Amino acid sequence: MICREVVEFLAEYLSGDMPSDQRLAFDEHLEACPECVAYVKSYQETVKLGKAAFSHPDERVPDEVPEELVEAILAAHKKRI
Repeated sequence: MICREVVEFLAEYLSGDMPSDQRLAFDEHLEACPECVAYVKSYQETVKLGKAAFSHPDERVPDEVPEELVEAILAAHKKRI
């Protein structure tokens, strides 16, 4: 396994849906590649923070967040729906 494959298969790896032979190769790569370990940790933290951001959807947006940013996020969300 190479670093590019770590990125391509990360979601499958973290969800537990990766076949055992691929998971073994993935784990072996992580043992030898501190950069990919850091990437995986960063990805996991990003997912955690993203989920936390939506844990209280009725909570008011803090005043320090620019209104233009809120409007841009809402407009982008509407386009996806």
